Amino acid sequence: QVQLVESGGGLVQAGGSLRLSCAASTRTFGNYAMAWFRQAPGKERDFVAAITYNGISTDYTDSVKGRFAVSRDNSKNTVYLQLNSLKPEDTAVYYCAAGPFMRRRGYDYDYWGQGTQVTVSS
Repeated sequence: QVQLVESGGGLVQAGGSLRLSCAASTRTFGNYAMAWFRQAPGKERDFVAAITYNGISTDYTDSVKGRFAVSRDNSKNTVYLQLNSLKPEDTAVYYCAAGPFMRRRGYDYDYWGQGTQVTVSS
C-alpha cells in the first residue's frame, strides 16, 4: 500500500506561483510513475502532468505547457509540481497519483492522495 500526501496549495493572485509537493510512504517510490490531476468544482478530474519512474520523461496537458513543471526526488520519495503564471482557470483541487506507467488516464493509477486546493484570484 502506498500513501500519498499532497501539500503546498493555497490562494494566489493571477500570475503568481505555487509549488505543490506529494510525499509517498513507500520504499519503492522509484518504481512508480507519478502524475498530477486536478478537479475543478462541478467538473471531471483532468490530467495535468506526469513523470516516469526515473524522471527522464514528462508529459503535460496542453493548457499548462510552458507554465507548469513536474519533477521528482526519489531520494526523498517526493514528486513536485511547480505552477507558474497561474490563471483563475487553474483553480482546482490538485491530486497526485502513483502507477506502473506514465499515462494520462486516471484509472491507470493505483494510488491517490487526498488533494490540495489551489485557488487563483483574478
